Amino acid sequence: MTKSLPFCQVSLNIRDRVKDLIGRLTLQEKIRSLVNNASSVDRLGIQGYEWWSEALHGISDFGPGTKFGGEFPGATSFPQVILTAASFNASLWEAIARVVSDEARAMYNGGLAGLTYWSPNVNIFRDPRWGRGQETPGEDPAVAARYAISYVRGLQGTATGNRLKVAACCKHYTAYDLEFWNGVDRFHFNARVSKQDLEDTYNVPFKACVVEGRVASVMCSYNEVNGKPTCADHRLLRDTIRGQWNLNGYIVSDCDSVEVMFKDHHYTATPEDAVAAAIKAGLDLDCGPFLALHTESAIQSGKLTESDVNAALSNLLTVQMRLGMFDGPRQPYDYLGPRDVCTPAHQQLALEAARQGIVLLQNRGRSLPLSTSRHRTVAVIGPNSDASVTMIGNYAGVACGYTTPLQGIARYAKTIHQVGCNGVACNDSRQFGMAEDAARQADATVLVVGLDQSIEHEEKDRVELLLPGHQQELVSRVAKASRGPVVLVVMSGGPVDVTFAKNDQMIGAILWVGYPGQDGGTAIADVLFGTTNPGGKLPMTWYPQEYVYKVSMMSMDMRADPSKGYPGRTYRFYKGPVVFPFGFGLSYTSFRSTLADAPTTISIHPTTLKTFKNSTMLSHGVRVTHTKCDLLISRLHIDVENVGDMDGTHTVMVFATSSGGKQAPEKQLVAFEKVHVVVGGRKRVTVDIDACKHLSMADKNGIRRIPLGVHNLHIGDDIEHTISLAASSF
Repeated sequence: MTKSLPFCQVSLNIRDRVKDLIGRLTLQEKIRSLVNNASSVDRLGIQGYEWWSEALHGISDFGPGTKFGGEFPGATSFPQVILTAASFNASLWEAIARVVSDEARAMYNGGLAGLTYWSPNVNIFRDPRWGRGQETPGEDPAVAARYAISYVRGLQGTATGNRLKVAACCKHYTAYDLEFWNGVDRFHFNARVSKQDLEDTYNVPFKACVVEGRVASVMCSYNEVNGKPTCADHRLLRDTIRGQWNLNGYIVSDCDSVEVMFKDHHYTATPEDAVAAAIKAGLDLDCGPFLALHTESAIQSGKLTESDVNAALSNLLTVQMRLGMFDGPRQPYDYLGPRDVCTPAHQQLALEAARQGIVLLQNRGRSLPLSTSRHRTVAVIGPNSDASVTMIGNYAGVACGYTTPLQGIARYAKTIHQVGCNGVACNDSRQFGMAEDAARQADATVLVVGLDQSIEHEEKDRVELLLPGHQQELVSRVAKASRGPVVLVVMSGGPVDVTFAKNDQMIGAILWVGYPGQDGGTAIADVLFGTTNPGGKLPMTWYPQEYVYKVSMMSMDMRADPSKGYPGRTYRFYKGPVVFPFGFGLSYTSFRSTLADAPTTISIHPTTLKTFKNSTMLSHGVRVTHTKCDLLISRLHIDVENVGDMDGTHTVMVFATSSGGKQAPEKQLVAFEKVHVVVGGRKRVTVDIDACKHLSMADKNGIRRIPLGVHNLHIGDDIEHTISLAASSF
């Protein structure tokens, strides 16, 4: 009986159990364990295992590791990540992940899912056209980092002894944010990235994922970075993820990436060379069959050794044992089952997540909230007005159920429904007349327009930022015909240039609702009628259409270059007009913030340094790696008062500007906290400013330094506070 063998003994150290198991496997058995559909080893009682499952915003059947059916017909489908990010609520992000992990364990216990989930996607939403920007927490590295930490902790749990509830995976490492643009696809794209941008933008969320989130896996991406496929770059994998960040887990390829480096990038002359390059660089698992097909011949030709295979397999088996997969039938989460999936509490959290993320972009003349007494009949118009599956975005599963926008609004008022267009492509205007007639008959008009997965998705980037087809004409004509207030609801992952609507005096309010999840229609209606006071903030800049004419999607540079007419990217470096800025979002009430307490000086002196070398301190800053960062944390106390006439939530955002020269960001978000305040009430918010993390910037060599001199902190539109970083006693 294999249960008596050392690798099955729970009382032994996992390292010893892994070593014992590897010693019992043949070379062929080891190799067949290096791919996502790992083979069984019947003679040792080891079942096959499918590593590929997805849980981006709920359990998904996108990967082959998860199936719905029987006692598990669906799972809770939360809003797409970009909308959840708009809540700026880290505790919400972790709570969502805890629910997802409960449902994952329940489905695993039922034999329909695995325990390794290749989520979250923490790439930076660099370009507004990117088809997968919807999957990310947005354009800001600090937000993406905090989201990564929160979501990973929620998924993996907080069990003692290095154990895992499920194993998360941060992807796609690194500088991955192009699907197909201008004839170039992600399988052939070489991202040319400066050391500076890699350090202070693209790698920030991945470092946080590994170092602070203690994620169990990182996925390398399809693209090359500076001429080298990421899955074959030892500097990125072995030296950085394992060496500098100390990953306790495995590194997996994006699906077929090892084959892509051979067939598409033409990086190696033979398949065996590709296998050897990937494994020696630090890859442990291949999503795809390539390693199973070519690893043995790579060893036979002397390009790889069995020891290299053992090292990769050790990382994989260690994660499986941390999950309890070799512990026998007694599992720590074996009590979870069908009754723990799609529970009322889980579905309520999905609704709450949508409510918290929805962003009020315009409210001219207080058009919102609508009144159930004055707006008894509402025209609900537009290609997304009765959307269901559209609301859950991509990498989704089977939802517990849906409430469409039309159904949600119908709970508050009588509705008159017209789609206006057959689909978001909106190729003709034949139904516009019926939509105009509906608006003339109603007390208020709600237009639900935007995008769906036919416009933006994996392998498809957008060409324009405008509403597709004739949607803009539909909106303008219906708004002109409407006898009551007009509300424009934009359902999309990426930003949309709705300048025309901002300037149309007939359109009173504009809402962005992302892809709001299974109960998105309820959340939208609750905001429209004031049951929910919107408090979301944009996690990405909304650029005008002209931006795409100036900027190639293949340009990875974050910083503006006026000499070349290059305007830069994201709010941190972009110099140009916007439709709506990062962090923007209105409320039905008003808040006033005051700075109650904050330091004015941070001193750098010998006791705050771990070491002092010639490179530690230069005129432009102190090297972070030589600093005792825990001694350079400042605490701010901010009082938030609700001075309006409705209870609501407010996101306190602290931005910093520094004296770091022309390479410094225009501004940088350094802290944010969400707080709920009743009318006339006051809440104190405490935020910590870590000089190493929040006030540092990378130089052109990718070395992080804390600039000496003045750092201005901006809290909202009214508060500016100065902190001076000064060197003393040297």
